[in-house]
Amino acid sequence: MSDQAAMPKTWAKRDYHRQWLLRQADALMDFFQYRAINPKGGFHDLTADGLPLDPQNATRGIHTSARMVHCYSIAYLLGRPGAGDIIDHGIRYLWQQHRDQRHGGYFWSLNDDGPVDETKQGYGHAFVLLAASSAKAAGHPLADQMLADVTEILDARFWESRHGAIAEEFGIDWSLIDGGDYRGQNSNMHLTEALMAAFEVTDERHYLEKAESIADLVIRRAAGSVGFRVAEHFDAEWQIDRNYYHRNEMFRPAGTTPGHWMEWSRLLLQLWSLGGKQHGWMPEAAKSLFVQAMSLGWDKERGGLFYTLDWDDRPAKTSKLWWPMCEAAGAAHFLNEQLPADDFYEDTYRLVWSMIANRFIDHANGGWHEELSEDLEPSYTLFPGKGDIYHALQACLIPLFPATGSLVRAIQETGGSL
Repeated sequence: MSDQAAMPKTWAKRDYHRQWLLRQADALMDFFQYRAINPKGGFHDLTADGLPLDPQNATRGIHTSARMVHCYSIAYLLGRPGAGDIIDHGIRYLWQQHRDQRHGGYFWSLNDDGPVDETKQGYGHAFVLLAASSAKAAGHPLADQMLADVTEILDARFWESRHGAIAEEFGIDWSLIDGGDYRGQNSNMHLTEALMAAFEVTDERHYLEKAESIADLVIRRAAGSVGFRVAEHFDAEWQIDRNYYHRNEMFRPAGTTPGHWMEWSRLLLQLWSLGGKQHGWMPEAAKSLFVQAMSLGWDKERGGLFYTLDWDDRPAKTSKLWWPMCEAAGAAHFLNEQLPADDFYEDTYRLVWSMIANRFIDHANGGWHEELSEDLEPSYTLFPGKGDIYHALQACLIPLFPATGSLVRAIQETGGSL
């Protein structure tokens, strides 16, 4: 559709679109703030109707608590009433319950009786680092202590200097476990995000250097060797494992995941900016990842990004999840702002948000549908309800602020001015 010549070219510069995004962010924060608190500690995963999924003795994953701390730290910095209570509730649960007082590190999941999965996983520790960094920006009194603690654990237990990335998981006492030779990009990607956040709030360069090291390994070398398809699974020497299969299709799906190509596209541009735009390969890789994700991962008949592809670029798991759409919106905005070219990024941005508005936002019950079938109907094969605010909230807020660093940093630098 044509636009008036005098109007801003991008939706992200138009007042109505910006107000619409802010309304969606507010609705998400309302949905979780007043429903998700578990009075026994941590947070409930929610049903599609917004009720506790397991009200009696819910299992709480570390990533859920950490993401709530991160998101409501953003809300607190914006000036949202009540957000500070959410930060405090979440960070105390992480510190007092998820943290292993005997062996150090943080358990993967808990219920009211104690650890359910007592393994120490890199993915979970990445989000603890993100939560601590964001809570520090919000001024929480436990943040510095948690930031120092999880940094020490990541350095001493997970970081492998010869590869420049982290190992995946250990037993409760840091012993090797079955599958301990596995290395994964997903945990390292989220650690890259968290390391950048830690660098922003501390100005300690070792965080940034580790983030650049991971990006170089996972994207420049590994993804670059296979036409900028992001390989998910590796062996202990960081050789791509194309045949890897794991029962947990939520965190370790087989094949490749176009949503992660989008996520890396944005993270690379953020990392490029934080590092003074010294690494010329990063913007080129960001563009390549975005184009590949849309070329190979977008369902050209029905719309949406397929969850996974096989190594012949054929759709494998054909569900359409909310988080790849969120990451596509964020990546398109960063590319629009940092590397403006033709209309491809803006056209994609509009396409993605239009599908989110019409298909993923649950206008009847609140929140967003986390999973749609290939035919774009609500589905619950991977995600049983509505358990996560993180991807959707960031997608709504990222276009409202300068595309130079994290949301936390952008809010601080602009004073939260929209």
